[in-house]
Amino acid sequence: MNALYESDRQSAGIQNSAPELDECLRILECNPDDLSSLPYVNRDVTAGTENEMQVAVKGSREKVDLPRTILESTYYANMKRRTRSGDTPRAGIRSLGRYLDDHSEEIWENSWVRFPRCLLNEYSQTILRADLQADKNDPRSSLREDAARFTLFENGEHWLRIPISYLLKLSLADIIGTEAGEAFEVTGKRLLSHFLNDNTSPETFSFHVVHGPERGGVGQNVARETAKRFLMSSLLLDYANKKFKLEKNGQKALLFFSPHPPIRQRMLNENISDAFYRELFMSPCLSGWDKGEAKHEYMSLCHQVLSRSHLNAVMKLREAGIIANNLVVLPNTSNVSLANNGTHVSLGSRRLTELSGKFGGLTPAHEKQLGDMSAKIIEHFLPLFVGTYSAAPYRLDFEDFHPEKVLGYLPHQLDFTHLRMIWRRWKKKAKNNFFGHHLTPFGPNAFDRFIGRSFGLKGDYVPDFRLVDYPVSLLSTEANSSQNGRLGNEQLLKNDLDSLGVFDKRMSLYQLVKLREFAVMGFSGYEARYYSLFYDFTDLSEAVNLQTLLGALSYKYMVSDNWRPGDIPSTPEIESERRQIIFGTALGIPTFFVHKDTGNLFLKRILAKVKLTRSSRRYPGYLRVHNAEYRLALVELILEDAKELIEIMGLEQTLVDLKTRLKNSEYTALGKIEHGIMGSFKKRTKPLDLTAHEFNREAERYYREDLRVRHLIESWGYFAEDLRAIVEGRIPVGLEQRDEIDRFCGGRTLDEALELRKKQVASGMVDEDIALNLVRLMLLAERFHAKADQ
Repeated sequence: MNALYESDRQSAGIQNSAPELDECLRILECNPDDLSSLPYVNRDVTAGTENEMQVAVKGSREKVDLPRTILESTYYANMKRRTRSGDTPRAGIRSLGRYLDDHSEEIWENSWVRFPRCLLNEYSQTILRADLQADKNDPRSSLREDAARFTLFENGEHWLRIPISYLLKLSLADIIGTEAGEAFEVTGKRLLSHFLNDNTSPETFSFHVVHGPERGGVGQNVARETAKRFLMSSLLLDYANKKFKLEKNGQKALLFFSPHPPIRQRMLNENISDAFYRELFMSPCLSGWDKGEAKHEYMSLCHQVLSRSHLNAVMKLREAGIIANNLVVLPNTSNVSLANNGTHVSLGSRRLTELSGKFGGLTPAHEKQLGDMSAKIIEHFLPLFVGTYSAAPYRLDFEDFHPEKVLGYLPHQLDFTHLRMIWRRWKKKAKNNFFGHHLTPFGPNAFDRFIGRSFGLKGDYVPDFRLVDYPVSLLSTEANSSQNGRLGNEQLLKNDLDSLGVFDKRMSLYQLVKLREFAVMGFSGYEARYYSLFYDFTDLSEAVNLQTLLGALSYKYMVSDNWRPGDIPSTPEIESERRQIIFGTALGIPTFFVHKDTGNLFLKRILAKVKLTRSSRRYPGYLRVHNAEYRLALVELILEDAKELIEIMGLEQTLVDLKTRLKNSEYTALGKIEHGIMGSFKKRTKPLDLTAHEFNREAERYYREDLRVRHLIESWGYFAEDLRAIVEGRIPVGLEQRDEIDRFCGGRTLDEALELRKKQVASGMVDEDIALNLVRLMLLAERFHAKADQ
């Protein structure tokens, strides 16, 4: 791969032109009459996921690390001193005090933990020492300069102080060090690197790449692997809570799926500096990188850039005419968007990978051209996923409804025309009306709250706020597009965005559909980055099946139907035009507008199937399109254009399921999650009947408790299948490993033991020995499945 960081275009090897798509397709050698030869069809597809998960520590403020760190910090001491001297308003220290005094649930999201270092066994001590080195590739390197940050002296002994993301890795290392045998040790050591912590939340990625079956879709394999990884992560925390005496010392670590930054973390962020926020919540990157301090500095850069970018968005809103006066609420200089959590699903193609690694095959330039065209096609179908398979419901009160706050990063992702259209339609949908006027807050929070309550202005309810509150796909500039098929275009775009104060050219470019390049990743394919929270792993399975079908269909459009890059121009206007539909779906806006003379011929093809379109009276020259009808038209198009692919891939049920979800919201991820959240409110039936605080706080409790248990029980079902396979000999193990099965059963039948352990896991009543036994059994099953999927 040519170096892309030099300023001179020629010396950087950045191409002014891209290879013709026809040339790329000739090298690909797909048979137009045999759709089974396309990328992503059945056995050709490989898949892996990366999951960001929410963590919290339960305990009193006297015991838990986060409140103790705040209270013991020089920042807090200086804040109190400046308040006493009158240099700082008392409101700041009062707000911080309210955060620290909130004992209603004793939940401290994203807190670190602390425990005696002597509780680690020899192997986990070895792993810790290695991870504290400045350069892990150099055994002689010194300790990280911030190594003292992770140790403290308490109760007369040395204690560790680490984030839960790293606790997961240390817990697994400790289990490996229990001398269970080579079978457990080899697999366990391989999995250590799959527990990352480069961001606020823990991240894990697939323990092994799964392959597509002969028919039926790869989704079930993806869901099974993801579910068991979640179960193992939970068991590792159960082990750590007992073995490292966290619970005994007043700390109980929790792990679950939740899409939004916690409410209390947002509250805290409003009252502390950006530097102190990073000290509390940005990961130290102890695991996964040879030079952890450098990675930590990079993540701090990301936080600073996104915070600055959010501030710069205010100026864009003013330029767009959305902010018409100086009555604005400036965003905080510290932004919490990096605490959003989602799932990234990467699909690889064996055909593309093989040709990309072959002399005379696909060059990086060919791969880029194919990948960009595929991504542009797929983006048109993304509204099918939002709210349908994953969601991130969120309530906003009237006083929250400032455009500079709720529009998030949209000013950097849409052009001004579509930004104005979305804001106008959102205001109308929110129904914050007073005598026919759509009101928005005026400025002072107390005054806005009074106005909202006096006139019954409830704000709004958003189906997937994560896609708005986080920069998921930055808009191209007039000079450089991210999807024009030219090698190196992403770096040129990042240079442009850097100069505009929107981004930093050292960061990875955010995209909804991101090309996975062979030269960088070792495989060729694409990554979907638009998934928020899944209600269950069945939703994940069906979503991945649809994602796989769309990947194959995008190549069918190129190979058999002769769609070319010029049919979907790579301009900011065309990008914004198709992406506004995705963001509108996330906001729950019922309609959108498309120019009658759009240069996007593929979008025109879709619109020809949409019912109930009409010319817009407000926007001359535009069509008014219903979002629900657009999504039904997408399904009709898939059934028509991918009919043979659906049959070849055995995905008939996926399309039946999709149509059912679109016609009945009760079957969507949003509908099921909303029903779960509202279940504890007996008399109120709609989210808008609650305040934002009531709904969002209950949502967090639901994710942390009810939904977490649901995910654990579903994951246990997959694990139970593995245990039965071991007992029946379908997963071969040695005599030594069969002892673990005997320990698991404890003199009971397998079914009795499975039911007992399931109840213990779901209720959190797992002691150290049970967790150790279960993790070892999961390692045996993982060893078998990893080999089977090679």
